[in-house]
Amino acid sequence: MSDLTCFKAYDIRGKVGEELNTEIAYRIGQAFAQYTRAKKVVIGADIRLTSESLKLALANGLMDGGSDVIDLGLSGTEHIYFATSYLECEGGIVVTASHNPIDYNGMKLVRENSKAISGDTGLLDIKALAEQNEFTHVERKGIYATYDISQPYTEHLLTYINAKNFSLLHSKSGKPLKLVVNAGNGTAGPTIDAIEIAFKQLSVPVEFIKVHHQPDGNFPNGIPNPLLVENRSVTQKAVVEHSADMGIAWDGDFDRCFFFDEQGRFIEGYYIVGLLAEYFLAKTAKNNNSQVNSSPQKIIHDPRLTWNTIDIVARAGGQAIQNKTGHAFIKERMRSEDAIYGGEMSAHHYFRDFFYCDSGMIPWLLIAELMCLRQEPLSNLVQARIKAYPSSGEINSRVVDAQKAITRVLNFYQNDAQLIDNTDGISMEFSYWRFNLRSSNTEPVVRLNVESKGNIELMNEKTQEVLMLLRQ
Repeated sequence: MSDLTCFKAYDIRGKVGEELNTEIAYRIGQAFAQYTRAKKVVIGADIRLTSESLKLALANGLMDGGSDVIDLGLSGTEHIYFATSYLECEGGIVVTASHNPIDYNGMKLVRENSKAISGDTGLLDIKALAEQNEFTHVERKGIYATYDISQPYTEHLLTYINAKNFSLLHSKSGKPLKLVVNAGNGTAGPTIDAIEIAFKQLSVPVEFIKVHHQPDGNFPNGIPNPLLVENRSVTQKAVVEHSADMGIAWDGDFDRCFFFDEQGRFIEGYYIVGLLAEYFLAKTAKNNNSQVNSSPQKIIHDPRLTWNTIDIVARAGGQAIQNKTGHAFIKERMRSEDAIYGGEMSAHHYFRDFFYCDSGMIPWLLIAELMCLRQEPLSNLVQARIKAYPSSGEINSRVVDAQKAITRVLNFYQNDAQLIDNTDGISMEFSYWRFNLRSSNTEPVVRLNVESKGNIELMNEKTQEVLMLLRQ
């Protein structure tokens, strides 16, 4: 029995040829079919050069395991989330390595109703079956079909906004909302094109400035990962050059989107979480005006940066609920709490009406609509919150022994901490600042996030202090 190291905490990810190949993909397909007993499984793949062959091997494994396969072709991760529920399939798998290096690939898996499959909910069982490589014989093999999900998917995206609101800004300025969109040569480009066509049909005054738009698995402009500071300058320059109202960039499978204001400044995902939480709570409160004693709507957030989200949710009459970092874990909590919205500072945004899943398209549609409704630039929408709760952004450190380094930081601060939380890594809170320190689930690094209450100098000072302890 071979140990499959490509199975991680909440998905499958590994170096192609060493940890993942077509033979392993075939076994994963058979294991998925046997474990879920799915009659229909929808599959798709990103633009990576190895994705198509891995996807077809996966399809063969699924069919030999008795599942019919519906192939969406080139897909973002959220295409699979949408199609699994829309097509009433019992499972869905997308072949993608998102923002990982070019020689990596992987898979994200869901069961019926787009429910996430993680280490806690079946992924380890599928791993065990794939490792044993001894599968139950099936009487009927599955069949293969293709399907174009783009039209119903695009129609669903547009249900989150009122297209008429986009005309408010246009009527005031006489100019369309101008957006720089950077697909990073990943899979976001075709979806942007579909939204652009829909906007034209609805006479929505939006102009798209497209950067690195065409899908290209060679990634001629680098791996699409806007979290890396060095990958942001192209979007920033385009915003300034074209006098755009906002810039948006995506990772490879576009389940995350990243924002730049009208001055080209990168906006940390943490503040977008607060903005969207406020938006959904206000919208829900308006719809529930006639209901007396209605329960507060719930917002899920991760432990890395919290104070701004908790403050906004409390002010809006909602209930903020902290949960372990990671898309599979957040989705499970979203569903169990029936939360209206969930957000991670890493730019994952989750929506109850999107099957409790994350989307990289819904957030920018909502933020663009909000800018038009308030007739304010993005910088105005977030600047007060950035001032109230300045944050370091996520800082990665490669250390020899992650646990030893984290313990060293814990021992230094624990006597002075007002709160120590172990939901994910360690979070320590003090009167005017807090931090979260955790080992990555996908990379060999330790991640640090620091925030303060209205004191950027204190935040910067404590960030350097923690980093010195961590990197000794």
